Amino acid sequence: MKIKQIVNYLESIAPLSIQEDYDNSGLIIGDPNDNIESALITLDCTENIVEEAVQKKCNLIIAHHPIIFKGIKKINGSNYVERTIIQAIKNDIAIYAMHTNLDNAFNGVNYKIASCLELENISILKPKKNYLQNLVFYCPKKDASQVRKQLFDVGAGNIGSYDHCSFNFTGRGTFKPLHGSNPHVGSIGELQNKEEECISLVFPKYLESEIIKVLKKNHPYEEVAYQLYALENSYQHIGSGVIGNLSKETTLIEFLKQLKSKMKTDCIRYTEPKTKKNIHKVAICGGSGSFLLTNSISAGADIFISSDFKYHEFLDAENKIVIADIGHYESEQHTKELIFDMLKEKFPKFAVQLSKINTNPIKYI
Repeated sequence: MKIKQIVNYLESIAPLSIQEDYDNSGLIIGDPNDNIESALITLDCTENIVEEAVQKKCNLIIAHHPIIFKGIKKINGSNYVERTIIQAIKNDIAIYAMHTNLDNAFNGVNYKIASCLELENISILKPKKNYLQNLVFYCPKKDASQVRKQLFDVGAGNIGSYDHCSFNFTGRGTFKPLHGSNPHVGSIGELQNKEEECISLVFPKYLESEIIKVLKKNHPYEEVAYQLYALENSYQHIGSGVIGNLSKETTLIEFLKQLKSKMKTDCIRYTEPKTKKNIHKVAICGGSGSFLLTNSISAGADIFISSDFKYHEFLDAENKIVIADIGHYESEQHTKELIFDMLKEKFPKFAVQLSKINTNPIKYI
């Protein structure tokens, strides 16, 4: 199997276009056309992880956190990032990262945490805006159904929990084929007036190139008339954090005990409300999520589970919500299983292995 087959599948689930601007997800080291025998899944890529890949004969490492995150001007082994890169290249091991694109993806990192906590009615906490586009095109009435179907098959017309969504109306189209053209209907030099359908479809912008390719391939006209419009609507299936409900309301202390057990953490830093508070609605963001605190409060969450809160940021809870900081590694530890399950479902005969190394740099006493 080639690296690009794995990459193309993973990016169909978590496209690189939905990563945050500061991120560096994707194929960081390696040639997409190289063959691979086995992949090692990890949260972080370190020297120990590369050594584990060598021992397990894995020539692809798939990590959540990108090994190259900041700018690099030299690679001479002066820090763990440079040493890891050198070691991977020497051993002909490719490195791929799924970071904020997997955080933002539907059924991504945050959904995995919500599943571990057995939340119900899960939805995106902060959906991405300016991520939808609208395609409008004109097609002969007799061909409209087939062209629509082909576009539906590649993801056009998906809106929330609905698919095959479109708006259509019939009108008259005029055109005159000129010399050098090869018209589907009519003759060169003669004005045509034909019944056509105007078809409107919504799609996420990362599908634009595929959508236009399919439109042009299946449309009967030599020259396809179409328009693209950017939409300001929020895209409910992509964005930061998730929010959901417990099946049964519970006390704060009882919930924190369950949280500590299910997320396998040795320490939870949390805010204690001034008045007794039960937990029912839960907001989640794996990794550093303090930027979503106001969204969690606005959504009516009783508790916000994330990590990397600074001292003064805990004060921002202001008795409106409970902040529960469970640790960065702890909040994302199940990401390995998420990626593993994705690959095993799609490529059941491909050798995928979970790293046995705990890469958490933080220890508790």
